Amino acid sequence: MEGGNGPNLQLQQLPLATAAVSAQPHTDAFSYKENLIGALLAIFGHLVISIALNLQKYSHIRLAGSKDPRAYFKTKTWWCGLFLLVLGELGVFSSYAFAPLSLIVPLSAVSVIASAIIGIIFIKEKWKPKDFLRRYVLSFVGCGLAIVGTYLLITFGPNSHEKMTGENITRHLVSWPFLLYMLVEIIVFCLLLYFYKEKNANYIVVILLLVALLGSMTVVTVKAVAGMIVVSIQGNLQLDYPIFYIMLVCMIATAIFQATFLAQASQLYDSSQIASIGYILSTTAAITAGATFYLDFTGEDVLHICMFALGCLIAFLGVFLITRNRKKSVPFEPYISMDAMPGMQNMHDKGIAVQPDLKSSFSYGALENNDNMPEIYTPATLPIVQEQHGFKGVSAPPYRVLEHSKKE
Repeated sequence: MEGGNGPNLQLQQLPLATAAVSAQPHTDAFSYKENLIGALLAIFGHLVISIALNLQKYSHIRLAGSKDPRAYFKTKTWWCGLFLLVLGELGVFSSYAFAPLSLIVPLSAVSVIASAIIGIIFIKEKWKPKDFLRRYVLSFVGCGLAIVGTYLLITFGPNSHEKMTGENITRHLVSWPFLLYMLVEIIVFCLLLYFYKEKNANYIVVILLLVALLGSMTVVTVKAVAGMIVVSIQGNLQLDYPIFYIMLVCMIATAIFQATFLAQASQLYDSSQIASIGYILSTTAAITAGATFYLDFTGEDVLHICMFALGCLIAFLGVFLITRNRKKSVPFEPYISMDAMPGMQNMHDKGIAVQPDLKSSFSYGALENNDNMPEIYTPATLPIVQEQHGFKGVSAPPYRVLEHSKKE
């Protein structure tokens, strides 16, 4: 009797198992579709942000080079850039609601690629093809590597999707992996802040590590806020949960402090160094936060994780090469400009601040014996003399030039 019922039971269970197996690819296909939507929104947002920033920069440069008395916020170009900037930020913000955090964050390399291409297209210098290739070969190689890295990130990115409800976010917030990660991050942040404020450790790595640690919390809260808003739009209201407003306040606070440290770094170091080192550190910290809070890599096989890590490394190298080729800004030097004097060397020769070289020693504020120097280059003093009363109607000069002789 039992042997007769066994085949019947197996036949009855077979369709159910087949239906369960066939339902899994549909879920995976839907997950990959959400990944694609989020990646496209992030790429679109970073591309538009790069165009917007270059438009605003072009507006400032055009006003500075003309006699237009208008302020920058009264030009159509600047307002167009502001509109595109808001549009791009909305695109990046909404992308966090569809794709995993570890996939969206590395795609900020698109803005670096777009800025490099826009800078090459709108360059104002005269160049020859050989000089152009020699000068921008690193930019082309960096753009190619960044594009390859972006493709690997999208293809092998994590495929974990979870509804951003208040219960799920609260459960992740009190999980032991994230609490341990937060404890380590708070300790590291306090140590870095102590060395930065008390020990004057104004190193670029220290400042950008502070930015990266704050940025990791920013992207975690951004994904929570964006996900809860999308779930609320779909019909399941999540805005009445206190965790939504806690995440919103943390997002605004960490973004403000992050911008403060970035402004301090921009005053001390070149923008190309900040872009490359900041991208590497911020992406690494954000991926680590996403892996501990949202468990992005749970269920992923070793091949996908290794290919995703390879894509990150290639993107890091591409961004480094792109920013490596940028012109460094010339810092202000408190020297007297010699451009107005005929026959004197330019103060900024090939972008490097130099003292004028006249085949002899010449330093400002020092009296030296320069026998081989022409008479017009001999240092002179301008002593103040007392007012001399001369004939009526003839005014005496307020000072006279006394040239030093060899005896003096």
